[in-house]
Amino acid sequence: MVKLKVDHKNDALYFRLDETRIIESEEVRPGVILDYDADDNVIGVEILGLSERIPAEALKTLQFETA
Repeated sequence: MVKLKVDHKNDALYFRLDETRIIESEEVRPGVILDYDADDNVIGVEILGLSERIPAEALKTLQFETA
């Protein structure tokens, strides 16, 4: 299961790869936070300051691609 959440109130986007328990979080770039599980796998990505990174109009359309 993959979840994508846009939080307009907090101006953030959260992308979760699975429901594994988050053990550690690390800000790898300003406003970009990675969540890790017990095996040190990335299981979540949070992007803060979303409105500064992408135009609001672009958030109205979400494109999902698989290979």
